[in-house]
Amino acid sequence: MKTRSPTLVALLMALLALSSSCATLPPLPEDPKRPYDTGDLTMLVRYRAKETCSCAFVMARDDAFCKAFTEASPSVAGVNIDRKTKTTSASALLLWSASARFVDDRRGCVIDDPDAHPDAHPDAQAAPTSTDAPATG
Repeated sequence: MKTRSPTLVALLMALLALSSSCATLPPLPEDPKRPYDTGDLTMLVRYRAKETCSCAFVMARDDAFCKAFTEASPSVAGVNIDRKTKTTSASALLLWSASARFVDDRRGCVIDDPDAHPDAHPDAQAAPTSTDAPATG
């Protein structure tokens, strides 16, 4: 009978404990939407995508700086920056992913959420500001 390395067994047990204690699997498309369906890894990839986008396109920093600026410990989420389309994407452990995009100088970067309400979409009509509102009176 072949025995397994104690280091490999310990690593697998640590990975199992980490994945079961700090994350929930993304809901299947047919599952009803739960009010709190995000786990730590979902928040991590969304944070990394949005903050990297803000670093690259609002703060105008270089890719290496932004990747280091948004890296968490332990580093489980990778990030990609697309300067041509002004988007970023982050992923963790093959199951969690998120993307963000630069909208404009006023709104900065937003997380792309395909399930968002159309009125909450960043390209929807912006709410009037105090200078846009008609005078009352």
